[in-house]
Amino acid sequence: MIFPTIEFAAFFVVVMALSWLLMPRPALWKPFILAASYFFYGFADARFVLLIVASTLINQAAARAVHRFRDRRILAAAIVCDLGLLGWFKYYGFFALSVDRALADAGLPAPLPLLQVALPIGISFFTFQALSYVIDVHRGITPPAPLLDFAVYEAFFPHLVAGPIVRASEFLPQLATPRDPARVPTTRAAFLVLGGLIKKVVLADVIASRLVDPVFDAPGQHSSTEIGVAIYGYAVQIYCDFSAYSDIAIGIALLLGFRFPDNFDRPYASRSLQEFWRRWHMTLSRWLRDYVYLPLGGSRRGRRRTHLNLMITMTLGGLWHGASWTFVLWGALHGAALVTERRLRARRTGRTAAAGAARMPLPRAGLPARPDVPARPDVPAQPNVPAIDAGAEASSTAPTSRAVGLAAAPAPAAAGTTARVAGPVREWAARLAVFHFVCATWVLFRAPDLDTAGRLFARLFTAGGPAPLVTPSVVAAIAVGLTTAAVPQRWWTRTQARFTQVGLGSQIALLTMAMMVIYAVVGQQDVAPFIYFRF
Repeated sequence: MIFPTIEFAAFFVVVMALSWLLMPRPALWKPFILAASYFFYGFADARFVLLIVASTLINQAAARAVHRFRDRRILAAAIVCDLGLLGWFKYYGFFALSVDRALADAGLPAPLPLLQVALPIGISFFTFQALSYVIDVHRGITPPAPLLDFAVYEAFFPHLVAGPIVRASEFLPQLATPRDPARVPTTRAAFLVLGGLIKKVVLADVIASRLVDPVFDAPGQHSSTEIGVAIYGYAVQIYCDFSAYSDIAIGIALLLGFRFPDNFDRPYASRSLQEFWRRWHMTLSRWLRDYVYLPLGGSRRGRRRTHLNLMITMTLGGLWHGASWTFVLWGALHGAALVTERRLRARRTGRTAAAGAARMPLPRAGLPARPDVPARPDVPAQPNVPAIDAGAEASSTAPTSRAVGLAAAPAPAAAGTTARVAGPVREWAARLAVFHFVCATWVLFRAPDLDTAGRLFARLFTAGGPAPLVTPSVVAAIAVGLTTAAVPQRWWTRTQARFTQVGLGSQIALLTMAMMVIYAVVGQQDVAPFIYFRF
């Protein structure tokens, strides 16, 4: 059941009405919302409901046992069960095929049983939530919840199949008291839902069907221009698609009275990859930080161990996204880039410290050192010089001027202007570098295999010819998508505030127009499943 469909709209209208009707009576509301969530999850295949029920029972039993006995072995057993369940459904075929090919290449053919295991939608998301619950109970962050509360938390349908990854400490306290309908921010919820629908249907699906899918499915049939624009197009598609789901999920939860953490914050405006991962899929990033990176030691065990921890965390993050070597390589490249960033940052910090030391005035030859500057026995005595930037020379004709870079500035105002210009230039250069690295690695994320990714990169620079798929409408969709990824959050907040101030009739008219646009687009094509459904 996909959000931008008539089936989900009918489902949600009924669920929201009954939810608020039963909200004052938690003994009735909790079983109802759990049943609604199971119906939502089992709409495609009811057998998968048994999987999430089993996960709920196992992890609840483990959480209670961990809380009672404080035994790490129980925690380890729960983690093994969760990862074993995830590994069987998501990774068995990948590892069996990889081992089979490796043995065949080594001349030791030993055919392994290749079973067709169906991948339950959203298994990675509810497994990660279950893991965080048990681990947080072990750490003393969250007390064990009643079974019904934990079942609602794990199966709550707005975030069930594609996140955000909500912590138990964020959701369970909201079940303690009935939600107050008077405190529901309906304007923000409406903006999130409608904005998500537009990003999904009008932008992501259009870019995918008209450009990205044809190019990535058959790169040998397309020119360098089409491939280049398709790479940018996929960067916009995956952002609009995934942030659309997150926005709709957060908006739907708000309409039911619950608050979820944000999942995106202008990731393509990042000036470093570290910043990118603080802005992209934020709930996954902090999950990997708190439950993988920090338990490995984080940055507390020296530089080499820190770099290794980053590589392990990001490689596992890539594998989490999919059972394919393309995802493993994608994660490893991001890990290596984060390590490189950290090394460069350490070098810049060292150079800055050294330059700061070089600016300190030295004692003049033959005279005692100044009392506020300690003598440096390793530096020979030399004439006192003014404190200037390393590599610059002081101007004898303009003693009041300050040197900037390698040339003396004629006046303080000019120096300030140059600094103000250099700052934004460096920032935009960093943004462009990060954005293009992310776009290049998205090729691995989208390509079905490494061979296809290699062909895409090769033809990106060698395939001439026309570009019929690069139409004005596709280019406009990509431009609008990049704009939505760059607009500061405060602009959206101000727009919501102004929308709240207009009359009810105008609000209804604007919402109706937005829905008509969405309907006009949906009426011409089927709604594609969200990209993160398969993760």
